[in-house]
Amino acid sequence: MHNPGTATVDRFPAKERFAEGAQYIAGRLTRGTSGRTHAVVDPASGEEVLTYELAGTADVDRAVAAARAAFPGWAGTTPGERSDALHRFAAVLADRAEDFARAESLQCGKPLKLTREFDVPGTIDNAAFFAGAARHLQGQSAGEYSGDHTSYVRREPIGVVGSIAPWNYPLQMAAWKILPAVAAGNTIVLKPAELTPLTSLLFAQAATDAGIPDGVINIVTGTGREAGEHLVGHPDVAMTSFTGSTAVGKRVAEVATATVKRLHLELGGKAPFVVFDDADLEAAAHGAVAGSLINTGQDCTAATRAYVQRPLYEAFVERTAALMETVRLGDPFAARTDLGPLISHVQRDRVAGFVDRARAYARVVTGGEAPGGELAEGAYYRPTLIADAAQDSEVVQSEIFGPVLVVLPFDTDDEGLALANDTPYGLAASAWSRDVYRANRATREIKAGCVWINDHIPIISEMPHGGYKSSGYGKDMSAYSFEEYTQIKHVMFDNTAVAAKDWHRTVFGDR
Repeated sequence: MHNPGTATVDRFPAKERFAEGAQYIAGRLTRGTSGRTHAVVDPASGEEVLTYELAGTADVDRAVAAARAAFPGWAGTTPGERSDALHRFAAVLADRAEDFARAESLQCGKPLKLTREFDVPGTIDNAAFFAGAARHLQGQSAGEYSGDHTSYVRREPIGVVGSIAPWNYPLQMAAWKILPAVAAGNTIVLKPAELTPLTSLLFAQAATDAGIPDGVINIVTGTGREAGEHLVGHPDVAMTSFTGSTAVGKRVAEVATATVKRLHLELGGKAPFVVFDDADLEAAAHGAVAGSLINTGQDCTAATRAYVQRPLYEAFVERTAALMETVRLGDPFAARTDLGPLISHVQRDRVAGFVDRARAYARVVTGGEAPGGELAEGAYYRPTLIADAAQDSEVVQSEIFGPVLVVLPFDTDDEGLALANDTPYGLAASAWSRDVYRANRATREIKAGCVWINDHIPIISEMPHGGYKSSGYGKDMSAYSFEEYTQIKHVMFDNTAVAAKDWHRTVFGDR
């Protein structure tokens, strides 16, 4: 049964697009066949937005079959034809930007100013980037490397891609998974998080409306244990891309290994924020608040561990706490709201648990509680700053995924950089200094896939995103992402026209 929920038309103008279900297979919406339903809930109010039928394994099979059937035709298009289709896609996305922004804010609790100015424009830009990048999938130039042969490299699509995206950035993650895959000539089945499927489904519908053939982009909305594992283990899926926690990523790798498929993992993070004693204190404090609170801290690249050289430590704690206290919690659709709720009450309570346990060994400088009053029904949690925790403590080592920043002091540059590297993760980091040599050293020695200098969080379509260590491997965005979504083939032509070649004598006959 479909229930449109209590979301009003102004908050959810695209809700009529989900009348036929929450699975998008071979160019149309259908209902899931698992026999179970799931409700999309507005985390700001606890109100139901949409109830839909979850995908079962049969729906995954249908989606993979549709992608497999569409693959030869799509792979056979020219780079220019794929480019033209993606340019049309970017234009449709731009035309529907407000629908995307409102749907994303509604299902995630993101402030509308964040979805309008970050999530949606970034997604449109990604589409425009890959429209151009589709024309630049060359292999290595030809050459006579053996002397008797001409070699060249072909870059070919892999086949059907089965991808799984998380709930924290459902629109952007759909784009990061889908766009490089289809630009390279693959077809795809994407499983979004069942909490937040709305914008992934709108994204696929927009692709169809832009003229991308049926079956090239398919969406199955189901649980990870049922739909996700079946997708990853499907024998007709040639490659899997997963973004999510490190723990679930390990399970994805186990399932994928059984069928020896290509695997791309973008996993958890615990980003360090290293402030040297010559840094601009005001810039660092502002950067720490923005970098730790973006998306209510539900960002694997968010600043979570601030290491501040001792001469600036107390001033940094004081100034950062003061700035955090100016952050306005409220209705995500209100113009003045800075911070929305967490994705759910379960996640809010998980974050609160980390903070409450930290009171036994650290100092909660500000925040550390859920607000009352009119926000009590939502999954809100106040911006929280924790100081004086030990390096081996839970709040320093574990991914909290909420609006919590932990600040620790360090004395020497060697110590600060060592502490920055002292977690299992390596997705992103930043360093703050006016000294170019100090900053350059940080970029060399911090083990992370992205290191910002005097900023934290900005991403651009032209540059890769991916981690070191337990943060996974492979890249999203940029031309580097094509390494995940293409096969490299060496082609070798004999140039001699000699029947009995000299090297044959190493196998049979004499010289």
